[in-house]
Amino acid sequence: MDLQTTIYIVVGLSFSLYIGIAIWARAGSTSEYYVAGGSVPPVMNGMATAADWMSAASFISMAGLISNMGYGGGLFLMGWTGGYVLLAMLLAPYLRKFGKFTVPQFIGDRFYSQSASTVAVLCLLVASITYIIGQMTGVGVAFSRFLGVSSEVGIYVGMGIVFTYAVFGGMKGITYTQVAQYIVLIAAYIIPAVFISIALTGNPIPQLGLGSTMTGTDLSLLAKLDQVVTDLGFGKYTTTTAGSTLNMFVYTLSLMIGTAGLPHVIMRFFTVPTVAAARSSAGWALVFIALLYTTAPAVAAMAKLNLHGTVNTAVMKGGDLYAEESSLKAEERPDWMKRWEKTGLLKFEDKNGDGRIQYYNDKTKNEVAKGKAEAAGWKGNELTVNADIIVLANPEIALLPNWVIALVAAGGLAAALSTAAGLLMAISSAVSHDLIKGVFMPNISEKGELLAGKLAMAGAIVVAGWLGLNPPGFAAGTVALAFGIAASSLFPAIMMGIFSKKMNKEGAIAGMLSGLAVTLFYVFAHKGIFFVKGTEYLDLIGGANSFFTITPEAFGAVGALVNFIVAFAVDKVTKEPPEHIQHMVEAVRVPRGSKAVDGAH
Repeated sequence: MDLQTTIYIVVGLSFSLYIGIAIWARAGSTSEYYVAGGSVPPVMNGMATAADWMSAASFISMAGLISNMGYGGGLFLMGWTGGYVLLAMLLAPYLRKFGKFTVPQFIGDRFYSQSASTVAVLCLLVASITYIIGQMTGVGVAFSRFLGVSSEVGIYVGMGIVFTYAVFGGMKGITYTQVAQYIVLIAAYIIPAVFISIALTGNPIPQLGLGSTMTGTDLSLLAKLDQVVTDLGFGKYTTTTAGSTLNMFVYTLSLMIGTAGLPHVIMRFFTVPTVAAARSSAGWALVFIALLYTTAPAVAAMAKLNLHGTVNTAVMKGGDLYAEESSLKAEERPDWMKRWEKTGLLKFEDKNGDGRIQYYNDKTKNEVAKGKAEAAGWKGNELTVNADIIVLANPEIALLPNWVIALVAAGGLAAALSTAAGLLMAISSAVSHDLIKGVFMPNISEKGELLAGKLAMAGAIVVAGWLGLNPPGFAAGTVALAFGIAASSLFPAIMMGIFSKKMNKEGAIAGMLSGLAVTLFYVFAHKGIFFVKGTEYLDLIGGANSFFTITPEAFGAVGALVNFIVAFAVDKVTKEPPEHIQHMVEAVRVPRGSKAVDGAH
C-alpha cells in the first residue's frame, strides 16, 4: 500500500473515532456542556488534560525549536512543565473547591464585581484567540503535507471536524474525544522515536538513546551532533543559549506562570467530582505529559542529526565537509524533501549554480568554517527548513515504514485539534456563561444558555479559522505570546484571589488591565501593529528588545510583575473587601470538602 493511501486510512479512522465519541457523549445540559457534569474519572481527566495541554506547539513545534536552538530550547520544556506543576499544586484544587464553571466566574465572584468578571473575559479572549492561531496553523501544516491539499483547505477541514464534536458534544464530548486523541498523539510521538533511537544508537529508549554511543562510532549522539553542527558553522548544540541569561530566565518564568493562568487547562479541573479527584487527575496528567516532554529532546537531536546526515554526508562520516562530494546533489535529493518543498516549509535555492544543496550557517563567526565555505565557492546557505516540520518530517527523513509516517500525521492533527477544542470551549463558556448569562441576560433559561454556548462556539470556530488562514508567525512563537498574555493578566488575579483575602476588586481590575496593556504594547511594538506617522514602530520602546534585552515572547513575566505592583498599590488606597468575601477566601483554602460544580452565582 502506498504512503498516501495509508495516510488517508489512518487519519480517516482517527477522525471517525473522534466524531463517533462526540455523538455518543453529546451534552444535554449546561453542566455537561461546560464541565462534563463534573463526573469524569481522574485517570481519564488526566489523559484529557494532557491532550488539552499538549498542543500543536508541543507536538509539532517544540522539538523543532529545540532542534534549531539546541540547549536554549530547553526553556520551553522547563517553562511549560514547571507551569503545569505550579497549576496543579497551587491553583487547581482551590479553584475546583470553589465550584464554578469558569475562570472569569471565579474572578467575578471572588472580587464581588461584574466588572472584574468582564475584564477577565477580555483577558481570556485575547489569550485564547492568540493561542488558537498556533493550533490552526499546525492543522494547516499537517494537512498540507500529508493529505495533499493546501494549508488553507486543511484549516477548513479542521474547522469542520472541531465543529462536529465540540459544538454538539460540549465539554463532555470534548473530554472523551481528548482521551482518544491523547492515545493517538502519544503513540505517534513515541513509536517513531523508538525506531530512530534503535537505528542511531541501538537503544530502544529515546531518553537514554540521547546520551548513548552512536552505532559505528566511539562518540555519544550529542557529542557527534556537536561535532557536526560546529563543522557547519553553527554554535554547539549542547551549549547555545537563547539570547541573554536574563531573557532565558524571564522567558521560562513567563511560560510557567502563563501555563498556570491558561483558562482552558484550568477548566479541566472543574470536570472531576471532588478536590481529591482534582489533585489525582493533576498527577496523572503530569505522568501523561512527561511521556512526550521527556522524549522531545531526543526527537529534536535525532531529527537534526538525520537532516544534516541527509544533506552533508561527509560531515556525518567524519570526512572533509568542504570536499567536492560532501553535499547532496539537488537532482538526487530524496522524495521526502520534494514532498515538503510543495508545502513551502522547506526551500532550496542553488545560489552558486553548482547543483548541490549546501547547508551551513551564513552568519557563522567560525572563521575556519567560513573560510572553507568561501574557498569552495559557496555563496550562502541554500536550504531553509521551517521549525514546524521537524517532528512531522522526522519519520520520512529516517525512512521509517509508511504506517509510522501515517501515524505521525494523525498524531499531529490530534494534538492541534484537541487543544483547539479546549480553547474554543473556554471562549464559548466565557461568552455564553460569563457575558450573556452573567451580565446581559441573567434570567436566561438553561436551554437558552446552552444554545448561546453552541452559537458562541460556532462563532469562535469561524474566528479561529480566519486567524489560522492569516497567522502572525509559526505555531510555537505565536503560542509563546499567548502564554505571556495569560501570565500578565489572569495568573496574578487568580493567585491574589486565592491567597490574599485583603485584595479588593479595584486592585484586581487595575492589575489585570495594566498587566495586559503593558504586555500588548511591548509585543505589538515589536510586531509592527502600531502605526504612528513618521515614527518607526520600535522607536516607541527604544529599539528591539530594549527592556533589558527581553524579547516580546518573554515579556509576560514583566507584565505579571506590573500587574501585582499595580494591584497592591491600588488596594492600599481603596476599601478592603467585605467581611463575607474574606471568610470565603479562607474557607476555599481549607483542604477539606468541595462544592458541587453547578456554576451558580
